[in-house]
Amino acid sequence: MKIKSIFSNRQNIGLLYVLPWIAGFLILQLYPFLASFFYSFTNYNLGGRPDYVGLKNYVDIFTNDSEFWNSLKVTILFVVISVPCKLIFALLIAVLLNQKLKWVGLFRTIYYIPSIFGSSVAISIVWRMLFLSDGIINGFFEKIGIPSIPWLGKPGTALLSICLLSIWQFGSSMVIFLAGLKQIPSELYDAAKVDGAGAIKVFLLITVPMLTPMVFFNIVMQMINAFQEFTSAFVITNGGPLQGTYLYGMKLYNEAFRYFKIGYASALSWILFIVIMFFTVLLFKSSQKWVFYEDEGN
Repeated sequence: MKIKSIFSNRQNIGLLYVLPWIAGFLILQLYPFLASFFYSFTNYNLGGRPDYVGLKNYVDIFTNDSEFWNSLKVTILFVVISVPCKLIFALLIAVLLNQKLKWVGLFRTIYYIPSIFGSSVAISIVWRMLFLSDGIINGFFEKIGIPSIPWLGKPGTALLSICLLSIWQFGSSMVIFLAGLKQIPSELYDAAKVDGAGAIKVFLLITVPMLTPMVFFNIVMQMINAFQEFTSAFVITNGGPLQGTYLYGMKLYNEAFRYFKIGYASALSWILFIVIMFFTVLLFKSSQKWVFYEDEGN
């Protein structure tokens, strides 16, 4: 009877439904989050016991670890290249797919498919095969008379190859832009045509301002994901050559699972968290000047 009375209460039934999520959040997210903060102040090696060392890990990272500064520089460069290019490409494709074209639904699906795979190992392996010195891309270049490029043999081109993989997976951003384009009132475009505005002017003065909330959302989400990128650099170049693609995620991985320095890796993860928070707050502060919302002032 007591169990029956519990389940007869709608509030208790709702709590029962969300209980798996709450348990998952507490065990798989909140606990690791707090534990990593504690371990970052310890000299904890996998299999040993955590010994409190205060700020030693953080001091060593900033003063004695040249790999940290290199990985941070490479990661910021990766973010600066990949995120804007991905969003520009996604916006242009969204504008094209917003037109009344035949088979437009099929084209939307095709362009979205790469994002389904994410940064998977399989896709990274295929990408590596494409950009090898004797890979498909250089083979195509040779056929049309262009000298082969050592894509994965030089730091600059290797990082570019990693960025291209991220840019290629623009589907999720494209879908968000496409949804935003559907919400723009057609009256605005009609008024612009009456005033004699050209396509470029309409795009810059109507489409882009009306899409700024979607642009802002995509920048924040893609930036956070880019700072945490790991799989592509690990599989395609393993951080090389000359650590030219040694992303911050690889640095974290090596310290934690190659050298088993869990305390040191935890400190690295919290520094990354602070870096991401800094750029996110910066974006939110700047959004007041360039993001337009339809209900502003209401």
